[in-house]
Amino acid sequence: MNEGGRLGNPMHRTAETFLQHRPTEFSQIERGASGNLLNMSSSRIMQLLSVAALAACGLVGAPAPSAAAATCPASQVVFARGTGEPPGLGPVGEAFVNQLRSRVGARSLGAYAVNYPASDQWDTGIDGVRDAGAHIVSMAKDCPNTKMVLSGYSQGAAVMGFVTSPAVPAGVDPATVPKPLSPDLADHVSSVVLFGLPNERAMNFLGEPPVTIGPLYQPKTLELCVDNDPVCSEGLDFALHNVSAYQDGMVARGADYAASHL
Repeated sequence: MNEGGRLGNPMHRTAETFLQHRPTEFSQIERGASGNLLNMSSSRIMQLLSVAALAACGLVGAPAPSAAAATCPASQVVFARGTGEPPGLGPVGEAFVNQLRSRVGARSLGAYAVNYPASDQWDTGIDGVRDAGAHIVSMAKDCPNTKMVLSGYSQGAAVMGFVTSPAVPAGVDPATVPKPLSPDLADHVSSVVLFGLPNERAMNFLGEPPVTIGPLYQPKTLELCVDNDPVCSEGLDFALHNVSAYQDGMVARGADYAASHL
């Protein structure tokens, strides 16, 4: 506490300095044309002094950049894992992100694991469509310069394919599913890479509508399928629909494609 009984607050000292050296503009506000003091309320005077004191302390001025903008990566992989895999990116997703990271050099690359059950109850895949769509909307708003790579494996590939669909599938009640993404959001997606995307035969077997890739995403979509994998081809070798089959070569091809679109 100083001699005047006032707390040693720099704001008080700044206000006193301001009163002694206040700008001409404030002198004009304080006095009328005849030079007499205007009848200003004490609260108004305090408002003026507070603004001036804050300005002198550097507490007002140009807005600081948001924390979200400061942490936005140059690109981000949004990945939905396959059926039965634990929460996270899953083995194919992790391999894909690592391969892509090795191709982007010094540019920052983030990853988002779509939050959904990934269970054998494929109806719950809609939770993944909802979560991925909400994340894409959020990223486009908070990190408009971040380029997103949409990707997924098996059931996750179907989830991400539905995210790009321009309309609700026929026979599905629109009130029970998320609305299709706004067309302008496609500009924030650099590519779509789908591993082992279930074909129409597989989706029919599962009692689900076929996946339709939206026209705004088709030119930048790569679908990768191991030969004779019955989930995504006309083959019947079920042993080929497994993680290792896609980690060996397919992931590298996907990373090459995604990198070329960044």
